[in-house]
Amino acid sequence: MATETPTDLAEATGADVVTRFAPSPTGYLHIGGARTALFNWLFARHHGGKFLLRIEDTDRARSTDAAIDAILDGMQWLDLDWDGETVYQFARAPRHAEVARELLAKGEAYRCYLTQDELAAMRAEAQEKRIPFRVRSPWRDRDDGDPAIPHVIRLKAPQDGEVTIHDRVQGAVTVQNAELDDFILLRSDGTPTYMLSVVVDDNDMGITHVIRGDDHLNNAFRQLALIRAMNWRQPVYAHVPLIHGADGAKLSKRHGALGVDAYRDELGYLPEAISNYLLRLGWGHGDAEIISRAQAVEWFDLAHVGRSPSRFDFKKLENLNGHYIREADDARLAGLVAPRVETLVGRALGDADRALLTRVMESLKPRARTLDEIAEGALFLFETLPLTVDDKAAQVLRDAPEGVLASVTEKLRSLNDWTGEAIEAAVRETSESAGLGLGKLAQPLRAALTGRTVSPGIFDVLLLLGRDASLARLDAAHNYPAGA
Repeated sequence: MATETPTDLAEATGADVVTRFAPSPTGYLHIGGARTALFNWLFARHHGGKFLLRIEDTDRARSTDAAIDAILDGMQWLDLDWDGETVYQFARAPRHAEVARELLAKGEAYRCYLTQDELAAMRAEAQEKRIPFRVRSPWRDRDDGDPAIPHVIRLKAPQDGEVTIHDRVQGAVTVQNAELDDFILLRSDGTPTYMLSVVVDDNDMGITHVIRGDDHLNNAFRQLALIRAMNWRQPVYAHVPLIHGADGAKLSKRHGALGVDAYRDELGYLPEAISNYLLRLGWGHGDAEIISRAQAVEWFDLAHVGRSPSRFDFKKLENLNGHYIREADDARLAGLVAPRVETLVGRALGDADRALLTRVMESLKPRARTLDEIAEGALFLFETLPLTVDDKAAQVLRDAPEGVLASVTEKLRSLNDWTGEAIEAAVRETSESAGLGLGKLAQPLRAALTGRTVSPGIFDVLLLLGRDASLARLDAAHNYPAGA
């Protein structure tokens, strides 16, 4: 077969572009899959084309409805909407088998009657000779087999020459056809293989660009042989390097190879932060780091996808999440944080509690990098006496100048109006009378009111807690050092 040249590619442009994301529902939507979906979505939206979703559920033993739901949920959380109905691969098995029979009728495929014992002997011989195992079936050029006897249908892959794929990420990649074998299209039970199903579905769905992980690059050459046997249009390939951990090793759970649901539910990340981070994980636009979805659609192209594996860095992700938390609407953040606070305090939050949570967002979000950090920072508002005091706050209370908490408590108790201005004046007056800097009073005051050494500004804390709760907590803390 002649070597393919770049001009052989009739690449779709503009609204003709059709991409797809095709996960197997054997588990959650992992972070690498989410990036693949994002790249396909952005490329389609950039060109005004279509982005399709196909669930490759042909592995019936491992595919589950729960995994399908998790994938769809993850896609929706990341705001990766797809065009048209979701395609389920298993339901198209009759169509896949039809193509295999068409290839058989055209002489591009053949019935193979090799037994498992014969295949095992061929594999052992290859191992003995230390050469790659390639199926070379004696049935390739025979037509005297009995269709009633169990058999598989194999593709007649080209055996001579070479083929070059001009990958949009990897560049020109050439494989000798002698390295390919006659892979199975239909198993002996009549079910189609993954390799056949993928090619048929991509063709029937009109996929113009196959953007996926570079672990599928070898598959592309086998799939291309099938495409050409059917005289179908070849898609443009773009094989994206996989994501590695910060140490350069293959991404694992300890590196961050989790489902997107874990980033949302367990780790407290916002979808826009995950999307922005995944976008920059292997693709770049100059020095831009903070990239909105609208900008991503405008700028995204395959030319700026790197050829080297990207390294997952939780610290960068946390910093990016902190940026989006600071940009987020307070009411939205409160809605996301409320269930986390409810878990921490062990009770449901009422309407007044949720309103208070919204009010405190402005004070909490500048320091937070995750929703969990916001929830922990807001916890003091909803705790009941006796207040839980952490070790650092306990030490602050022990070290507080004698009588200073009692003095500020009485000063605050005497206030007629519980306003920010009145509170600040009372605290400052107490610190001046005691000959203390404001910080020397603010720290024990914070420890007494929140049980922690980090919180919103002390005047905000008093105002948010309200008069009764603030005074009750201060009264409870007066004797803390003596009882510690």
